[in-house]
Amino acid sequence: QVQLVESGGGLVQAGGSLRLSCAASGRTFSSYYMGWFRQAPGKERELVVAISRSGGSIYYADSVKGRFTISRDNAKNTVYLQMNSLKPEDTAVYYCAATQTLRVGIYDYWGQGTQVIVSS
Repeated sequence: QVQLVESGGGLVQAGGSLRLSCAASGRTFSSYYMGWFRQAPGKERELVVAISRSGGSIYYADSVKGRFTISRDNAKNTVYLQMNSLKPEDTAVYYCAATQTLRVGIYDYWGQGTQVIVSS
């Protein structure tokens, strides 16, 4: 099992940047595929970006391509989400998620979420 704790959310103006972090417990972090999801008010949760165990394979949703960058540091048990050129439509609660079994969009462990608000 793994426990996930997100940090780094906040209020930012459109065009600004934020860096989210997700710290994982345990000694097997490198065995987990990691993802960042977001859920805006009144909308379904969506997968924003995902990264493979080694970091060699990455998926980005079309809505964030070229603006968001995911990375991971397996030595620090942490995954990061660098968000640049933020837009008001990026406003959402962002969740870090983990799974040891690769299944499209399905994750077993979740953080508590961190709020991101982008003002226009």
